[in-house]
Amino acid sequence: MPIPEDVTGFELDADVRQELKSLPKTLADDVARNLVMVARLLDSEPEEAYQYSRIALRLASRVAAVREAAGFASYMTQRYSEALTEFRAARRMTGRADLWPVMADCERGLGRPERALAMAGEPEVKQLDKAGQVEMRLVAAGARTDMEQFDAAVVTLQSPELASNSVQPWTARLRYAYAEALIAADRGDEAREWFAKAAEADSEGATNASERLAEIDGLEFVDALDPELEEPAEQAEAPAKPRGGGVPDEREIFEDEEDVEEFYDDDDLEIDEEFDGVAPERSSDAKA
Repeated sequence: MPIPEDVTGFELDADVRQELKSLPKTLADDVARNLVMVARLLDSEPEEAYQYSRIALRLASRVAAVREAAGFASYMTQRYSEALTEFRAARRMTGRADLWPVMADCERGLGRPERALAMAGEPEVKQLDKAGQVEMRLVAAGARTDMEQFDAAVVTLQSPELASNSVQPWTARLRYAYAEALIAADRGDEAREWFAKAAEADSEGATNASERLAEIDGLEFVDALDPELEEPAEQAEAPAKPRGGGVPDEREIFEDEEDVEEFYDDDDLEIDEEFDGVAPERSSDAKA
């Protein structure tokens, strides 16, 4: 696959470039440039990112960073079995536990929530940093939900991190997941409060908490700058113009109000006063 000329490979983190030094220089450069493309496209074009990751994997399957990148590209394209294979390989090479939560989430993706739940109780969880432990809690709650254990999902998410007023990188997603768990457990009144708290903490737009809050409140978001939404109103205001300047067939011109009232019945004259000419816009999906 083509790679833009401005991609050099030096965009990678220093630790990844260090891993690639085990390869011949020309090969290392090729692998590095493909990994850069994976990183660039992973969120916006995951399928393309996956293709670049397979090239890097074919060139350097014994490099842990390559296996990890291939794992995330597979995960983002819902190829959970491939992702789990790559994550396991990367973990064997490095001995690190930081991939444990995403490995558990792959088990969920494969329809095995009970395995994900079992992983949440393994010793590897204690090796995770705070962010990793919160991520593991999110995955465990998702597994409970998959198993329709909705009250247990709520309890799983109740933690000091959830109760804290401090805003951390994981705060918005944790609060959002808790609100969704409350909805599933038929505790909608409490859910509104937590969607509001999630929206307050979500300065990066990691969740659609604001939209979910608006749904609960019965509001709709409309993009006032969308030119397509103005079309119906413009068409309603513009008078119909017959072709050729004549009067269309089966249509008469009435000169006074009485003629109009005789021609139209009451149903024809009804107007939907609530219609504003603007089509409603659909609201938009952290990963557990």
